Amino acid sequence: MSGQAGFFNLSDRYAALSAAGDPLERLAAAVDFEVFRGPLVAALRRGSRGKGGRPPFDPVLMFRILVLQALYSLSDEAAEFQIKDRLSFQRFLGLGLDGRVPDATTVWLFREKLVKAKAIDKLFARFDAALLERGYLAMGGQIIDASVIPAPKQRITEDEKAQIKQGRTAKQIWKGQPAKAAQKDTDARWTLKYSKAKVTEVSDPTAFRPVDLAIPAYGYKNHIGIDKEHGLIRTWDASAANAHDGARLRDLVSRENTASGVWADSAYRSKKNEAFLKKGMFTSHIHQKKPPRQEMPERTVIANARRSKIRSAVEHVFAGQKHRMGLFVRTVGMARARIKIGMANLAYNFQRLVWLERRSAPA
Repeated sequence: MSGQAGFFNLSDRYAALSAAGDPLERLAAAVDFEVFRGPLVAALRRGSRGKGGRPPFDPVLMFRILVLQALYSLSDEAAEFQIKDRLSFQRFLGLGLDGRVPDATTVWLFREKLVKAKAIDKLFARFDAALLERGYLAMGGQIIDASVIPAPKQRITEDEKAQIKQGRTAKQIWKGQPAKAAQKDTDARWTLKYSKAKVTEVSDPTAFRPVDLAIPAYGYKNHIGIDKEHGLIRTWDASAANAHDGARLRDLVSRENTASGVWADSAYRSKKNEAFLKKGMFTSHIHQKKPPRQEMPERTVIANARRSKIRSAVEHVFAGQKHRMGLFVRTVGMARARIKIGMANLAYNFQRLVWLERRSAPA
């Protein structure tokens, strides 16, 4: 009888979660996670398991844990705790109150297998194919941009820094110190992030003038291309933070979009990129650069303002990843950073699909 009471109590709690608008319930309803089973099994390359020992966790369940980590910026240890603690997480994963929860080491090992198999690109492509099957074609043109993703700053000497710039690996630099080498990231880089600010004029405290601020930032960079119609990420790449945005344009522009327009900020404007777009029969809407030591012509200002109204849609992606998802690369090395950034892009698309489905649903 007590077991029955516990069942009904759990049912009531689930109903209360649903009534409160559990976002994970909406996510599970909108995304068919089974589409990832094939790429996951192929990446894991599971051989026949001998007798004895615990059976491995279901790969789709483990993938859902990575989704939770991306959505809520959870470390492996925090993910283990939150799954045990939060009913909404357990329901999203399909675990009962008495279900076995993967520990932090299991989550880490699962992600490491995906890193070694370079599986994130196949997983991303599989979901993009699922979007196309559901009618979410890449339409209206595409918007390209990049954003710096912070990582823990490295405490290293000037000599070690010079060796990193020479291309030496962590194992080479900290030879004989394997524990230290495993914790040092030699792939992340420093860069300058530019932002607009207003400063007070000395002669008139009530007057302000705009200035460009250069803020040092350390980590990696997320390069993305979204379609103008749906705002879904269709192409992406990851790099060190100091990578030049414009050099990634040809890797991000997709021929799958039904329209020819390409929007991007002035960092992407170059003769080489314009020639590439023209040759591919794309229409360039890339911002014009300000002439050196000259005022920008008024017609260019107006044209750039028109482009900005469209291009600004890509900023919603980065704002969602930074503020709602708290995107931060805690891992070491480009390979691990790539799956971290790729999962953030996938998780964003999942949330975007939920929004698109709710918008199109009948009242």
